[in-house]
Amino acid sequence: MASKMKSTLLTMSLTLLLITGIASALLAYVYTLTKDPITQAENQKKEQALSLVLPKFDNSPLEDTVKIASGVDTLICYIGKNNNEIVGIAVESFTDEGFSGRFSVMVGFLPDGTIYNTMILEHKETPGLGDKMENEKSMSISGSDTTWWSKQFIGKKPEFNTSESDGKKYAEPINIKVSKDGGEIDAITAATISSRAYCNAVNRACATYFKIGELKGKSGGKAHYVLILFLALGLFIFIFKKLNK
Repeated sequence: MASKMKSTLLTMSLTLLLITGIASALLAYVYTLTKDPITQAENQKKEQALSLVLPKFDNSPLEDTVKIASGVDTLICYIGKNNNEIVGIAVESFTDEGFSGRFSVMVGFLPDGTIYNTMILEHKETPGLGDKMENEKSMSISGSDTTWWSKQFIGKKPEFNTSESDGKKYAEPINIKVSKDGGEIDAITAATISSRAYCNAVNRACATYFKIGELKGKSGGKAHYVLILFLALGLFIFIFKKLNK
């Protein structure tokens, strides 16, 4: 009896192991089949967003990127160029303050820091309310193809109140907030939470864009000192040779 039970248990274990192995292999196979199409679809969506949030460019911003730390996360910045001149930088930002959780936004900036345009990339906000963040949805509600909710961000130059505490810098947005909070953005009717979250994502992108400027300034400063060092070294060598003639 004991031998029979052992045999049955072994058979069941082997059967379960076989089923699990086959299921894992099938999942891996499906993942392999769908990985490239999913990546291509995501890249196409980003390319479409970049063409809307940046001035005309002739490079491939998807291949010309900079990664900047934003808290515990890292945001990707896409550089748009025309004739090798930077015409704008787009920041792929996000917020966790949406009514239905995290959503992502692409924010494009001109070189002077002015917002060129914004576009929602992905969200799960309530249909008919928060989803009016999408340009097409708000256009259909307004009955116009020239008016959409996020158009309010175009041309705005973000302003911040900065402070420092415990050695850390903090930036409080001034104008990129809903009007109920003292800002310049009219919230979507009956979707204030979604509107606030969108502003949060835009402000995160703004802070990241300004970090790029700080990094450029730091690297420029270092380059300046290196140039001075080389000039001083060259002058020293020139004087040394003159004195030893």
